[in-house]
Order: sequence, then structure tokens, then C-alpha cells
Amino acid sequence: IIISSYTANLAAFLTVERMVSPIESAEDLSKQTEIAYGTLDSGSTKEFFRRSKIAVFDKMWTYMKSAEPSVFVRTTAEGVARVRKSKGKYAYLLESTMNEYIEQRKPCDTMKVGGNLDSKGYGIYNNINAVNLAVLKLNEQGLLDKLKNKWWYDKGECGSGGGDSKEKTSALSLSNVAGVFYILVGGLGLAMLVALIEFCYKSRAEAKRMKVAKNAQNINPTSSQNSQNFATYKEGYNVYGIESVKI
Repeated sequence: IIISSYTANLAAFLTVERMVSPIESAEDLSKQTEIAYGTLDSGSTKEFFRRSKIAVFDKMWTYMKSAEPSVFVRTTAEGVARVRKSKGKYAYLLESTMNEYIEQRKPCDTMKVGGNLDSKGYGIYNNINAVNLAVLKLNEQGLLDKLKNKWWYDKGECGSGGGDSKEKTSALSLSNVAGVFYILVGGLGLAMLVALIEFCYKSRAEAKRMKVAKNAQNINPTSSQNSQNFATYKEGYNVYGIESVKI
């Protein structure tokens, strides 16, 4: 019973409501018109679609630049707010790093769909010797990834997990399975109570039996003494008889 109760409680708690999306890739987006999609009005993502020669991305760009009302937003915050207000009818395309960061922030109602569309590096201008090989060594040692995990996921507000995680689960605390232990403690208490009652009953019955035996001994003391004398006399007689035969 305890194992069954625990399993049922655990299954009920860990069954989380998943956000089911009919879109799993950019190709899925390009094949439909029910869900609108757009990017930041100026930035690398918009330029990526504008310059792309890949058929899928070119088709998406054709849709975005002619969509009414406009699917472009002025800021990332505006794009995220539009996603939340649309209730699944608008998808915002942005850089993966920012996407993963927003996914880990409350109210935890957004999700990253599909893999990355492309991978590009950024060139940063800096003064000579301002950045040395130490940064490259940090990257090779995995420290930069550790820092990202720390600030993106470990300190996230929607549970732990990698950038591709689509599920957000909560920890199972003791209060969620306390009922199982209440049953166990209640059973132990009941067993101790039954054992105590049984002990008291047997002790009382034993006391009554001893009292009856003592009263019977007090009533017939003479009979007990005569029986003892007879036994002594009989023993003496037997010894005398044996010695008489030997003579």
C-alpha cells in the first residue's frame, strides 16, 4: 500500500503540462500562415533572412517583408511581449543565446522551438594587446561554458536544464509525499497500542492466577504439611529396608 501510494503521488506530481507546438523547425513555419513570425526590425537576424539564398529562408523572408500588420519589432522586449500576448499565434526569431536566456526567466511561458538556423561568429574590434590568449585558454578549458550554465540555467527562474530542454519540472519536496509517512507512523502507533493492550491484559490475567493460587495455599496449609511428612517417612523406610537386606 505504501509503495503504491508513493508511486501514485510521485507520478501525479512529476507529470507536468507540456507546451505542445505544431512547429518544430523553420520549414514548418514556412509551410503555414496561421502562426505569424518575425524578427527584430534591424539586426543580424533580419539580415540573415534578407541575404539568404536557401529556398526555405528566402520564402520566409518574402512572407515577413509583405506581412500585414508588420511582423517586425523595434526591440527584443517588444518581440517577447508580442509572443506572450499572441497566445501561440506569433513566433519571434532571434539569436539563440538571447532566446535561451529569456526561456529561463519568469513567467516561464516561452520555449525554444527547433534547432539553430545558422551558426556565425562575431568580429569584435579592440585595441592591440587588450585581449590576449587567456580568453582562448578559458574557452578551451570550458570555463566560458561553465559561466554560461551558471548565469543562464543554475540561476535561472524556470528550473535547470540545457538550452535544448523543453521541460520545466519542480523538485519533489517532503510535503508532497508526507501522506505516505503519515500512514507509516499511524500504523506503527496502532501496533504499539495493540501491543500495550495485550501486555496489560496478560499481566492482569497472570496476576489473577497468582492470587488464586496463593489463596488456595493459605486455605489448606495442614494438608500440605502432612503430605511432606509422609514423603519423608517413606524415604526413611526405603533406606532402612535396603540396609536390612544387605545384613
